[in-house]
Amino acid sequence: MKVLLAVDGSEDTKKMLAYLATHEDLLGASPTFFVLNVQPAVPGHAARVVGKEAVAEYQRSEAEKVLGPVGKFLTRQNVAYTSSHRSGHAADEILRAAKKSKVDLIVMGSAGRRGISSLLLGSVTQSVLSGSDVPVMVMR
Repeated sequence: MKVLLAVDGSEDTKKMLAYLATHEDLLGASPTFFVLNVQPAVPGHAARVVGKEAVAEYQRSEAEKVLGPVGKFLTRQNVAYTSSHRSGHAADEILRAAKKSKVDLIVMGSAGRRGISSLLLGSVTQSVLSGSDVPVMVMR
């Protein structure tokens, strides 16, 4: 089974990883994990001012702050994985990566916003749920 783990370094990511580690049988024998972190896009004007290389280095550095600890955790669990980062709108990039990698499942954490706050702030989780062609497992 190919599984995309969408990670952002939040407490929700930590809870998701802990749950998966304690429920090894959930995803079948020897799942293949694709770990993805999405960094927000820098507005075009700002990117032109500081330069594409500086923006790319900043985003790589920020992504590594998330991907490094996740990678260490997965390595301690003896889990095979590959990791990458993208820049853009998180839900769009998660869906693109899922299609490109032909995953069977997307797993992500969610803060579980409810009511008016989810309407005003939008929800990456809701966008992934509504736009995905494969099942999405949301951990809270």
